Amino acid sequence: MAKIKVLIVDDSALVRQIFSAGLSKDPDIEVIGTANDPFAARDKILSLHPDVVTLDVNMPQMNGVEFLRRLMPHYPLPVIMVSALTQRDSQTTLDALMAGAVDFVAKPAGQSPAELGIMLNELAMKIKAASKANLDKWKRRAAAVHSGAASLGQSQTQNSSQSLPTVAAPETNKLRPLATLANRGPMPKNPPARRICAIGASTGGTEALKEVFTRLPADFTGTVVVQHMPPKFTAMFAARMDAECHVRVKEAEDGDVVRNGIVYIAPGGDKQMTLRNSPEGWLICLRDGPKVQGHCPSVTALFESVAQHCGAKAVGAILTGMGGDGSDGMLKMRQAGARTLGQCEASCVVYGMPKVAMQLGAVERELQVEDIGPALVNLLKN
Repeated sequence: MAKIKVLIVDDSALVRQIFSAGLSKDPDIEVIGTANDPFAARDKILSLHPDVVTLDVNMPQMNGVEFLRRLMPHYPLPVIMVSALTQRDSQTTLDALMAGAVDFVAKPAGQSPAELGIMLNELAMKIKAASKANLDKWKRRAAAVHSGAASLGQSQTQNSSQSLPTVAAPETNKLRPLATLANRGPMPKNPPARRICAIGASTGGTEALKEVFTRLPADFTGTVVVQHMPPKFTAMFAARMDAECHVRVKEAEDGDVVRNGIVYIAPGGDKQMTLRNSPEGWLICLRDGPKVQGHCPSVTALFESVAQHCGAKAVGAILTGMGGDGSDGMLKMRQAGARTLGQCEASCVVYGMPKVAMQLGAVERELQVEDIGPALVNLLKN
């Protein structure tokens, strides 16, 4: 089987060297080149035709998001962002995921060989998943614009700035603090939910969740979500969704009463999110615990608690993502009487989690991602 050809784009020569050496140890990966900025990356993409690109979030002249915005509509290919765990980089990474990046990895907070090894292993795993990512949506957009490679390259004799200008992005495209996007005030004290919606997602999930959330009415039933993300990212993602949706969206806190009209996203980190019964209604529990199906927080851990405490009063959806997290938990939900949906292969970035759940018999039916929100509404009405 042919190796996955990878191009590494990072302004740090040391990072390029470390990534090249680390990834080259994987027998399924071949590092075919490196680039120190988007302009060099543009030329390497055209000449080397990589299968996957790793892209630093912050680079001089043009950040990774702006490069993606120019690249994907003309020359779609799987891109994995490499981000530091800072507020600025976290915001930029979320923009990158919305601009077409398949996934991201967080740089280790420390410099120990062990932490670096864990990060490189994660990067290698995500490169393999990204090499199989479904980019049909972007390919259709590229076809509608014009031929991808010709558009990106224009002419090898022309100055690169004609296709990737060095000027800064327009003011309207610059990142703004999330607080300025919308000020909807504190979360309302809506009535406690009498039914529960549970959703799980991983690779490609930020865009998929947006497709679902934006189609939910403001009075939709209380919703609990696990999206695989590191710490800090989940809070920022929740704030961004809260600014763009009719429903309210927040990062879940231990002891939250699940209320109608609010979506609760499990915090990234080392705590499992589950539900439990109380006289007030269903409460969110965040507890230290081992990984379940390889993840913490885990979709399966959440779904199993929904099956136990909500039974037939629940609906669930499992969205795009690699691996099988959520499949066992969704099966228990269905066996307990819940109604369950899965995202179809054609609309998944990575058809992993929904596929495993479908094979187990955990999913009643699969739908295009844009149809899942309305379908959840209809299931609750019925």
